[in-house]
Amino acid sequence: MIKLVPIVIEGYTALGVEVLLPKTTLLAVTAGDGYIMCGALDVALLNDKLKDRGILAGRAVGVKTLDQLLDAPLESVTFEAERAGVVPGMQGRAAIALIASLSAGRHG
Repeated sequence: MIKLVPIVIEGYTALGVEVLLPKTTLLAVTAGDGYIMCGALDVALLNDKLKDRGILAGRAVGVKTLDQLLDAPLESVTFEAERAGVVPGMQGRAAIALIASLSAGRHG
């Protein structure tokens, strides 16, 4: 089952995604031009093999719900995320707020 949940953070609306799979749940929250995700995200792959795409993303580990993903510190982030100011240790909620604000500035 796939569940989509609107999440308002600092006036921006992000989209939470839960994908229920056997023995695991994939979690992601996206806003604007980037996203954060559970431990299934392969940051090294994004930084190495997909570097040319400039993906703005962060990874939190040990999370089982969207709320935990938003409250957890990011364990790793892509090079593009670091350039945007999203850094390891930043809380997921703060990262999404920053991503959304940067995207709104570019698109709004």
